[in-house]
Amino acid sequence: MAAAGRRDAPEAPDFGILKRLARDQLIYLLEQLPGKKDLFIEADLMSPLDRIANVSILKQHEVDKLYKVETRPAPSASDQFCFLVRPRIRTMRYIADIVNADKMSGRSRKYKIIFSPQKFYACEMVLEEEGVFGDVTCDEWSFYLLPLDEDIISMELPEFFRDYFLPAQSSRGPAGGRSPLDQLCRSSPAAAELPVRPFWQSLRDRQMCQDTDYVTALCSQVVYEGLVDDTFRIKCGSVDFGPDVTSSDKSIKVLLNAQDKVFSQIRNEHFSSVFGFLSQKSRNLQAQYDRRRGMDIKQMKNFVSQELKGLKQEHRLLSLHIGACESIMKKKTKQDFQEMIKAEHSLLEGFDIRESTSFIEEHIDRQVSPIESLRLMCLLSITENGLVPKDYRSLKTQYLQSYGPEHLLTFHNLKRIGLLTEQAAGETLTAVESRVSKLVTDRAAGKITDAFNSLARKSNFRAISKKLGLIPRLDGEYDLKMPRDMAYVFSGAYVPLSCKIIEQVLERRGWQGLEEVLRLLNGHEFSVSDSTAEDGAAAEAQRVVLAVFLGGCTFSEIAALRFLGKERGCKFIFLTTAITNSARVMEAMSEARA
Repeated sequence: MAAAGRRDAPEAPDFGILKRLARDQLIYLLEQLPGKKDLFIEADLMSPLDRIANVSILKQHEVDKLYKVETRPAPSASDQFCFLVRPRIRTMRYIADIVNADKMSGRSRKYKIIFSPQKFYACEMVLEEEGVFGDVTCDEWSFYLLPLDEDIISMELPEFFRDYFLPAQSSRGPAGGRSPLDQLCRSSPAAAELPVRPFWQSLRDRQMCQDTDYVTALCSQVVYEGLVDDTFRIKCGSVDFGPDVTSSDKSIKVLLNAQDKVFSQIRNEHFSSVFGFLSQKSRNLQAQYDRRRGMDIKQMKNFVSQELKGLKQEHRLLSLHIGACESIMKKKTKQDFQEMIKAEHSLLEGFDIRESTSFIEEHIDRQVSPIESLRLMCLLSITENGLVPKDYRSLKTQYLQSYGPEHLLTFHNLKRIGLLTEQAAGETLTAVESRVSKLVTDRAAGKITDAFNSLARKSNFRAISKKLGLIPRLDGEYDLKMPRDMAYVFSGAYVPLSCKIIEQVLERRGWQGLEEVLRLLNGHEFSVSDSTAEDGAAAEAQRVVLAVFLGGCTFSEIAALRFLGKERGCKFIFLTTAITNSARVMEAMSEARA
């Protein structure tokens, strides 16, 4: 819903230069190994590489065969191997095994390792220990920023969240060392050329870390793009729609961005509005096709040459998104999605905690999904400032019995990062609050909850939520078709904390007046810059805001800030270490090693 009298938001800058710079540098590095060569690519670089330089471009620069790192290559006659990899110890051992196997068989080749985004000294040490350092040449592909869409730039570092936030005692963590943003600015030529220079200079003023807002990442997404990500996994801006979506025996890889005329109109919409839009779109499209019936030969010729191709493309995209919606509906119905949303909203509001805990226990007992069960436990812990010791032990025991003792390490990691913790004795009165809230069914229960909270140390989430108004107080139903605020991305139940903070900073033109919120958010994460003291007129004329997310950004947050941008007549550009969701956060903790 547009604000009355606002000016249109500016056009997004053209970030195509970032792709061109990355492609040109990669081509230069490949040409440093002249002649035919086989290219070994690390798995998590394959999708970004496809967006930068596809197979045909690689072939043009004498790449003969492509292999995936971590799988044994077929016998190759190539005299040159090139490895495009992340700087990982296990990958160095993989390369060393190939080189040493060639040595033992008397095979002579040239080996080149291209590290992305940079090489580490530890990697060179491993190569030296394995006795192959002198046999390889090393280089760096300084690929830091990939434009996924006209307003989304990703560093495509999904492991960043785990590696940066989990080892709290490490100097890499938030408490020590330089911010990765600082390192990016110092080491990436592309970063210095970003066409939003004034905001890049004051970037730290807009920095948002994932550990500030776990709640948003843990909630089920209900905007269309978020649901597509949760259901099908959007990877590097693309999604593979299977036969259940395409109504054929083949899967189709679809690029999801603003160029998709159907997707661009529904991506930020609440899912409840999407089917109605697609239905109307289908009728409009049919009406355009039907215009052919009364055309003469000249009109038909113009129609075929100017409109038909576009209509067919739009019809194809429309069919795909209708199929995606139907598939989402089937999968969510199986997961009792409405009951899950109801439980999440109760946790956010602090009502019926005992009932929500019972829902989680039932979810675990039915073995619905280990990831979903873990997510709900974490959401309960975050919103209640930790679990009551009895509940913590009970839920942990049930989970391990249901899904296996191998998840013990997962609980250890979740505790270290603060996602699933146990309350200290006397810390809160959650159990008492829950019993009282069962007696009250409307939102007046919030007053009782507040009264009990005043007797004990408040959880940060409850205090922050009250301070910033993250839980809207409603009179009647929330209108999801004509939303009035960013809470629509969670069905009117919750405004994403990260987005609310950005809104407040923009309103106040800085952090002044938010000192208490910063204290509750571990404010050392933020560094206020006074390097751009602009007057109001200049700031208003600029109207392009670069929002940076460390640890990952969800499509729900992107949709919320796009909504805010339309309301304020400004344009948000999103720079994130990766796109994330609740499943990715939970999987990162499950895969991590202490």
